[in-house]
Amino acid sequence: MNAATSSGGLHPASGIVTQGYMYAQHPQQQQQNALAQSKGSDAKYQNQAQYARVGGSAAVSGVASGSYGAAPSAGNVAGTTGVPVSSNAGGQAMADGDSEALYQLMVELFSATNREQALAELSRRRDQNPDLGVALWNAYGVMTILYQEIIAIYPLLNPPALTMSVSNRVCNSLALLQLVATHEQTRMQLLKANVPQLLYPFLSTTSKVKQYDNLRLTSLGVIGALVKYDNREVISFFVVTEFLPLCLKIMDIGSELCKVVATFIFQKIIIDDGGFQYVTSNPKRLHTVLVILNNVVNQMVTMPSGRLLKSVTKCLIRLADNQEAKEKMQEGLSEHLRDSTFAHVLAEDVSYRRLIYQLLVKLS
Repeated sequence: MNAATSSGGLHPASGIVTQGYMYAQHPQQQQQNALAQSKGSDAKYQNQAQYARVGGSAAVSGVASGSYGAAPSAGNVAGTTGVPVSSNAGGQAMADGDSEALYQLMVELFSATNREQALAELSRRRDQNPDLGVALWNAYGVMTILYQEIIAIYPLLNPPALTMSVSNRVCNSLALLQLVATHEQTRMQLLKANVPQLLYPFLSTTSKVKQYDNLRLTSLGVIGALVKYDNREVISFFVVTEFLPLCLKIMDIGSELCKVVATFIFQKIIIDDGGFQYVTSNPKRLHTVLVILNNVVNQMVTMPSGRLLKSVTKCLIRLADNQEAKEKMQEGLSEHLRDSTFAHVLAEDVSYRRLIYQLLVKLS
């Protein structure tokens, strides 16, 4: 083990900034160090971001949006609800008893025997403890464990060999990763460490069985938590790292929930001027995008989704700001957006009525 790996630094294989391996130490010493660091001891460890004390006097408040893991639910997709809460070093700390329980669960992550149960319990508590994302990021060695949990299942992706129990375990790890992606103090550090790229192999899977669909959904949830704050650097990251082809594929062939999240992410990307320029500057790329958006609309004829219709319509409205895209849509926009196919959605949803009216006026 080299010095960079043992003390925290750039992982030689993946380019991921690690938080320091503890596995060269005695197991008892590992747990003592992890607990001491989690409680905010005076000992300071160096990470890509400076470690912050996460004990009673320096807990940081934030909002952990989205609810993923073993059973993703429609109401929490992509963390599309919730807003960032400003943090300060003197923020209200987690209750002492709850903090102690969380610290102990983080220590349990270092035990191969107890890790799966600890991941599940931490994931279950994520909505109850808005400070948990910051604590996970700053706890010595914990992020490395989450990375290992993610990477360990790569061999099960192709050929497909993923079981539901293994999928649930990784989804719990991803749910915790989403907490880190959501918090304003750790969001950019996660991005600069290139952690989202660890999720791309999950997004490239095509199996439609539930365990793979859950894996794609939770991975999209992490990315959705990053893009929803309209940060140009975040959008640039996903453009440069070739995330868009994966996103478009899921929009085209994914389950309804995955389509909703992927379309939301695509919408956030093209709202940004850089993302919009990337999509519209290449005629072939623009054509592919418009074809897929039409496909999404056509696939909803038998089973409409109001949320998905609104996201697709917002994407089309934005793309119509480009003259070439506007001309293509005037000629090839799905007739289902012009006729009465989605009349019941129009009747029930005033906001969708306004969106479709805005699109048709813009194309007229």
